[in-house]
Amino acid sequence: MATQETATASVQRGSSFLQVAIALQTLTIFFQAVSAGLLLTSSFGETLHSVGARVMYGASMLYVLAAVLAWKPGGGSPRPVWHASGFLVLASVQVVLGIAHVPSVHLPLGVLMFGLSVLALARR
Repeated sequence: MATQETATASVQRGSSFLQVAIALQTLTIFFQAVSAGLLLTSSFGETLHSVGARVMYGASMLYVLAAVLAWKPGGGSPRPVWHASGFLVLASVQVVLGIAHVPSVHLPLGVLMFGLSVLALARR
């Protein structure tokens, strides 16, 4: 009985960590949209967008870690791990496109990522 309660508490903590990771990712992607606007209008926009890209990428990696930790203890569906891994792939593509200065794909992909992240947050 005690082991079952411990496992349930562990699953709940993992789920909470997953929610926080998705929320953090969503906020960092939104920050990227704001800093992209500043990129067009101010001298410090480029620095903010560059730093934000690193933070957003880190948030995507944290999302993968949280999804694995939420999945493993309870033995639930690995679907969140696949979603988180997909976000990490999208974030990687986004970074490459940003470095290559391909705004025609970089901007719509950012909008798509924000929408998917909000959707993932709403599902939790």
